[in-house]
Amino acid sequence: MTVILHTLKQLLNSKVELYNQKDFIEKDPISIPHKYSKKQDIEIAGLFAAILAWGNRTTIINNTNKIMQLMGDKPYEFIMNHEPEQLKPFTDFVHRTFNATDLLYFITFLQYHYRQYESLESAFVPLHDYFSPNVEAALVHFHNYFFSFEHPDRTKKHIATPVNNSACKRINMYLRWMVRKDEQGVDFGIWAKIKPSQLICPLDVHVARVAYRLQLIPDLKATWQNAVTLTAFLKKLNPNDPVIYDYALFGIGVAEKVD
Repeated sequence: MTVILHTLKQLLNSKVELYNQKDFIEKDPISIPHKYSKKQDIEIAGLFAAILAWGNRTTIINNTNKIMQLMGDKPYEFIMNHEPEQLKPFTDFVHRTFNATDLLYFITFLQYHYRQYESLESAFVPLHDYFSPNVEAALVHFHNYFFSFEHPDRTKKHIATPVNNSACKRINMYLRWMVRKDEQGVDFGIWAKIKPSQLICPLDVHVARVAYRLQLIPDLKATWQNAVTLTAFLKKLNPNDPVIYDYALFGIGVAEKVD
């Protein structure tokens, strides 16, 4: 390892130690699924928290909590057993461009899925896929499966796909939550088909800005190619768990407000 690479690894490792802590949870959208212990509740709460994760973090948390409250704070039970009239309070929901139409479709999809499968993991990696999945293929599969029956066209903008060269930041963050697990207990690690070594680093404007300043990506664009390029470099620092450095890059970009 070159001196520069070694120095960068030391820097990022120090930031991981600083931000990969339970204190991080309270002010982050991941705090929502941490309210639950049942696997399916964690999956559902985590999905909504991730999908709503753009904009002010306090607003993200408040609006995701609002969805959970509308579900009686029992998301899996609500998804499986709600009556049509129980959906009426959802018709006033809005978070930026995510509105009631989108929310109701998400509920429809989740009910359809959970009536067939035990875990939302199967929406990314089909049960018949016995081989170690490729995350890009998993994201494409999820997008195609999510929209495989009649859906509002407007909702498509809320589930990104690598096919459109999107960095898929929110879904990659969700996968990090579900797949990674370490002693700090921030990520859940409740899925096993995708390995931490296969994850792609969530790339948003904050991470892209820091990665660009560190010359890890060629430009500031939040594209799939840049997310892959960044992750390939991070694998040089930690082949088994490259996205652990999401804590470092995001922390530097947001908490330390590096421009």
